[in-house]
Amino acid sequence: MSRADFAGPVAERWFEDFVPGAVYEFGHAEVTETDIIDFARRFDPQPMHIDPEAAARGHFGGLIASGWHTAGLMMRLFVEHFLPANASLASPGIDELRWTRPVRPGDVLHLRVTVLEAMRSRSKPDRGMLRTLIEVLNQNGEVVMSLKPMNLLRCRPVSASNASGTKGSAREAAT
Repeated sequence: MSRADFAGPVAERWFEDFVPGAVYEFGHAEVTETDIIDFARRFDPQPMHIDPEAAARGHFGGLIASGWHTAGLMMRLFVEHFLPANASLASPGIDELRWTRPVRPGDVLHLRVTVLEAMRSRSKPDRGMLRTLIEVLNQNGEVVMSLKPMNLLRCRPVSASNASGTKGSAREAAT
């Protein structure tokens, strides 16, 4: 797979702009001890996430971010840099969510997104299903989390000037 760049900014992307096999890297999210503890106190109050002293004596040898905190950071980067608000309709779910390494204070995260499939709907031709592999990487290039989400995206609107009976995409599939 090759690393790719989008032809335009996220606000101008549509279903047709996502090509299977393309790989994108982007984003920057710094993880602080304060953020880890604040998130965990609200949503995942386990000792390895909220108590640095207990965490130092625990299995991970120090404070680590909740996996759900990491997922929240991933989603923010995915929305800001990849998922077009003008075309995004919904997500029917994700597959294969994995937390593979702990995220610690001082880590800097970014995303690598690989387009796995882009299938245009036959029953609703104004949209398509996009399947991707998202890998969250730390500053050392180590994968700390991965998942395979599905996203429904609108197709590029057809204007009167380009509605000259063009054939459908080879990516069309029954969805």
